[in-house]
Amino acid sequence: MRKAGLHILILLMFFAALPVVPAALDNGQGQTEWVILLHGLGRSSRSLARLQANLASQGYSVLNLDYPSLKYPIEYLAHEILHPEVVRLSKASPTKIHFVTHSMGGIVVRCYLKHHHVPALGRVVMFTPPNQGSELADLLKRSALFKSFMAPAGRELGTDLESLPLRLGGADFDLGVIAGSKSYNPIHSLILDGPDDGTVTVESTRMPGLADFIILPCSHNSIIRNKAAIGQVIHFLRHGAFQRTTGNG
Repeated sequence: MRKAGLHILILLMFFAALPVVPAALDNGQGQTEWVILLHGLGRSSRSLARLQANLASQGYSVLNLDYPSLKYPIEYLAHEILHPEVVRLSKASPTKIHFVTHSMGGIVVRCYLKHHHVPALGRVVMFTPPNQGSELADLLKRSALFKSFMAPAGRELGTDLESLPLRLGGADFDLGVIAGSKSYNPIHSLILDGPDDGTVTVESTRMPGLADFIILPCSHNSIIRNKAAIGQVIHFLRHGAFQRTTGNG
């Protein structure tokens, strides 16, 4: 009897030590809600690891896509890299497929949704997207020294006639944008016109068709790890609006 009791105690301790895995959000028929994450230019899926963990803890199934942002133009990234992943997830008949993006990742999704229909499309949240192009991209393109080192996608992010963001039109999907208003780069901020996050201006993140828009006191890269910002993502995915408090625009 002592041995049997000891075995039971060991089993109880073993199961108690296992991590708690939240049940995926579903519609009662085992269909889940997916969130596809897309990082910014020159970054990787590791930059969105904290966001991924928080979304998973809320029951979402998460695809944190690592894609070659420095190698190809934006349209190639949208059609050849992102599209097969959306098709693959769609075959499992999910309840919803949401997108959450950082910086240029938002332009990749805009390009994708302009040309592809997603039957289970849910909501889209963009962190600090250059929706009206970037003055920094303009400056780099005018420099022969820097232009030769710019990624193909980076050359498409300006504000001139070649600007891809300005040619994509407004949003016809449920879109929330989170802009940052804190800069740790005074040189960039001298170039940028108006409040900025050190990389893009607050105003340049806006676009026609927004469902909601919010400004947080974060820099361009720190915003994706900010607890309040991640909370706003989850709130928008659930409710289609950001959670309003004093001072967050």
